[in-house]
Amino acid sequence: MDLQQPIFFSLDVHQHETLSAKVVSRLSRKAASTSVVTTSDSESGNFSGESELCMEHESDLDWFCSSEQKLICLHCTIVGSCQSHTVTPLVSRVTGVRNQLVNICEKMQLQAQRMERFINQTLTAKERALQVEASGAREQVVAQVSVVREAVEEEEQRLLDAVQREEERVEQCLLTQRAHWGQALAMLTQTRTRLVHTLTNTPDIQLAIGKQPRSSPSDSKLMRGLWASAILLGPTAYGSANLTFDQRTVSSALSLSEDLCTLTFLPKWSRQSPPYNPARFDCWPNALGTLAISSGTHSWVIDMGESGAFKVGVCYSSMGRKDSGNDSHLGYNIQSWVLSKYNGDFSFCHAGKNTPLHVVHKPKSLGLLLDWPSQTLIFYDPDSSAVLHSVRHAFSGPLLPAFAVADRSVSILH
Repeated sequence: MDLQQPIFFSLDVHQHETLSAKVVSRLSRKAASTSVVTTSDSESGNFSGESELCMEHESDLDWFCSSEQKLICLHCTIVGSCQSHTVTPLVSRVTGVRNQLVNICEKMQLQAQRMERFINQTLTAKERALQVEASGAREQVVAQVSVVREAVEEEEQRLLDAVQREEERVEQCLLTQRAHWGQALAMLTQTRTRLVHTLTNTPDIQLAIGKQPRSSPSDSKLMRGLWASAILLGPTAYGSANLTFDQRTVSSALSLSEDLCTLTFLPKWSRQSPPYNPARFDCWPNALGTLAISSGTHSWVIDMGESGAFKVGVCYSSMGRKDSGNDSHLGYNIQSWVLSKYNGDFSFCHAGKNTPLHVVHKPKSLGLLLDWPSQTLIFYDPDSSAVLHSVRHAFSGPLLPAFAVADRSVSILH
């Protein structure tokens, strides 16, 4: 059944058949009987209100005028007012109306049958399909919620385990720090007691000409940090003003500023070939400082700027300068100790071994403290004096500040 087809009725089929039969019966009675019908003068014109005879010709009303839609007699069609109108015998008119009503009833019956088929077949099938689809959707929702619930429970357990592990780690760290700080407090107390004894029992002359007591860093990282902090509080925090880059050692991949304190990495197209010098690095972008250290305590600070790739540290003056091998590669031989930054990560490198460093606060500059008597090298953050890494080694000869730059610039601060 076409649902777009207009429906011309609102009653059921039985009601339409009954109504049609009533209409046909009334028309038949009008044609066959002489009962009185009430008709207004404005509608008929030729009839009285109580007779089915033509008032003009007094004949039976057995004709129908289609033009004026009224009953007339035969004389009206010949000599009366309807002689030029379209007229039909009453019996034919009634038969035509009856046939039309029968056709309408048959069409209504066909439409009713189509609607019943649509209701019983199409709508029922759609209802069943809807129920099946809804049932499948419910099962799918339940399954998805179950999967999400399991994933959430697993994630909850994983996070709880991670919190537990972190709690245990931090607790152990706190216990370790408590032990270290206790040891530091004991050592400071002993040192203070010894100094007080010296102050109260040493004559003034001996204090004037005697050597000042000096303590050296212990193997504890915490104690080395305390010792470094104490040293950096003095005038050596930024090192000697005489430290500059040795221009004889500067690689052709670098340019040196006029004040000899800034190294800048050069792209290949802008590099020039400097005069040959046996002290110059000819492959790696390295340079050395002018200060040879074999005694005392020294420190210097490097401004990293925006550089994302550099190295700072120390090396023996005998380290290789030529070719691209590890002999002239800072941190990849036994003659150099450097702290490196690459791709945002810091690490300590010596003899080809890289040790990653966990740096919470990224420093804007790097400081180096070299204490020759204790054979200790410390890398620190100048802003906070926090020790980033420390090394104790039996250095066998003078050490030179060493640098490498592979991105932008670094400078020595005074």
